[in-house]
Amino acid sequence: MKSEIRNSDITALFSRVNKRAYDKYLRRVRLVKLRGFENREVNFDFPVTALVGPNGSGKTTILGAAALIHQGVVPRRFFAKSGKYDESMKNWRVEYEILDKREMSSTTISRTASYLAAKWNRDAVERDVLVFGVSRTLPASERKELSRFIGSGFQGFSEDQLTKPVIAAVESILGKDAAAYLRVHSGEGDLSIFASQSTDEAAGYSEFHFGAGEASVIRIVSQIEAAQDNALILVEEIENGLHPVATRRLVEYFIGVAKRKAIQVIFTTHSNDALAPLPNEAVWVAYKGEIKQGKLDVASLRALTGQINARVAIFTEDRFDEIVADITLRTYCQKHGLDRSGIEIHQLGGAAPARDHTRFHNASPARRFFAVVLLDGDKRKESGYEPEEVPFSKEREDAETFPDVTFIPGEDDPEDFIIDRILTGMKDLPNLLGKLTISLHLDSFMQEQVRQSVVQRSYTNGDRHNIFQQIGEDLDFLSEELVQRAFIATWAYAFPGDIDEMWDPIRAVLERPAGQ
Repeated sequence: MKSEIRNSDITALFSRVNKRAYDKYLRRVRLVKLRGFENREVNFDFPVTALVGPNGSGKTTILGAAALIHQGVVPRRFFAKSGKYDESMKNWRVEYEILDKREMSSTTISRTASYLAAKWNRDAVERDVLVFGVSRTLPASERKELSRFIGSGFQGFSEDQLTKPVIAAVESILGKDAAAYLRVHSGEGDLSIFASQSTDEAAGYSEFHFGAGEASVIRIVSQIEAAQDNALILVEEIENGLHPVATRRLVEYFIGVAKRKAIQVIFTTHSNDALAPLPNEAVWVAYKGEIKQGKLDVASLRALTGQINARVAIFTEDRFDEIVADITLRTYCQKHGLDRSGIEIHQLGGAAPARDHTRFHNASPARRFFAVVLLDGDKRKESGYEPEEVPFSKEREDAETFPDVTFIPGEDDPEDFIIDRILTGMKDLPNLLGKLTISLHLDSFMQEQVRQSVVQRSYTNGDRHNIFQQIGEDLDFLSEELVQRAFIATWAYAFPGDIDEMWDPIRAVLERPAGQ
C-alpha cells in the first residue's frame, strides 16, 4: 500500500534538518566504543529514523546511545552494569553533535558520554525525551502495577477525555472510532489505564480487555501530543502488537507530528511496513558491527546476514531490477542447463547501498555464499561501480576469483531500454506483439490496443519509471507488476543475446556449488 505522505512534506523535513532550523535536535551519534560497535557513526538526516537489523545486531544499542546524552534518561535504562560480570563496559564512549539554540556560543554543540571508573560520565543536555519500550504491549493483566485497577468495586479517582488531536490520530492509525476512549486515574502517583465508554452500539470495556496494539497506540499518541515541541521520541520494535497497516500509519503519524511539533523520532523495527513511508536516508541497518545508511528489505537483510541457505545471492537496486533478475535468470539457466535453485535475489534500495552491502558481505570471513550486484546500465561508466574480483570461497587460499558486479544491458534506465527493445521488436518480429498480449493475460484480439498503448506512451511518458503503470491503466487497469513482468518476459524471449550479455560475466559463479 502506498504511503499517504506527500513528497513535498518529505522534502520540507529534509530541508529543515539541513538548515538546522530546530531548537533541539540530535544531529549525529558516533559510537567510539559501545558493545559491538567501534568508530561507527549515525547521521540523523531526517527527523524520523528507523533502525533495522536482525536480533542482536545492535539496534537497541544505537537507540540507547541516542538517549544516553539526555539528562532525563537514566543510563541503566539501556546500559545497566552487573558488577564484575560486565567488565566489557570499560572505556565505552559515545560522541554527539547536537543542535541547541539555547546555547549562546553556537547552535551546534558537541557532547560526550563515557563509562570510566565504574560509572557513566555525561555532559548531559536538557530535552523532553519519551521512551516506549517493548513492555508497552504487555497485556494490562500482566502488569503488576495495574493490579489496583482490578476488582468489581473499583472506581477511578478521575477521568480525562482524549483531546481532539489524540482522537484524530488514533482513529487514523487504528481505523476505528476513538471518541469513546478516556484515561482513568487511580489517584496514586501517575498510574492510569485507558477505557472505552459505553455507547449505543457497544458496552464499555477497560484496558484489561484491549488488544495490546490498541492500548499501545493510544498511549504513544497521548504522550506525544502532550510532549513539548522539539521532544525526542524513542520506540523499541514499533510493530509489536500492531497490524501491518497500523504500523505504517503510525510511522506516517510520526512524520506528520515531526512537521507539526518539530519532534524527532527514532525507532527500531523488523517490519517492512514501518519502512514504507520513509525516504531511503531515514533508514539505518545494523549488522555484524557495521552500520549502513539506506532502506533495506527485511528479507534482503536476512540474506546479507547469512540467514538463508543460498549458494549465490544476487542483489539489485530496486524492485523492478529484482523482477528483471528473476525472469531473465530463469530464462538464462534454462537455456544453458544451469541449476536455478539456491540462487537468491533481493533488492537493496539503490545502487550505492547494493554495491556497498554486497562488498561488505563478500569481505566477511564468515560469509557462507558468494554475492553479486546487478546494476542498471547507466552505472557502467560511473566511478566506483566497476567490477572487483572476489574469491568464490573464503575458506580456500587458492579459490578462483569472479567479478562481483554485472549490468542490465543499455546505458540508460532499464525501463527505457526494455521499452525501446519492445518497440523495435513490434516492427521486426512478427510474433512479439502476440506473445506480449498473451503475457498481459489479454485476448489476442486486443493486440492492436496493446500496440497503440505502447507506442503512444513511449511518446507521451515523461518518466520511464511510471510507464508500465500508465500502460496498465490503458489496458483495463492491469496491475503495474503484471505489466512489468509481461514486458520483461517478452524481451527475454525475443532478445536472448541481451540476457546472455547480462549473465555471461558471472556464468562461472552460477555454475559452481557453494563453498567451492
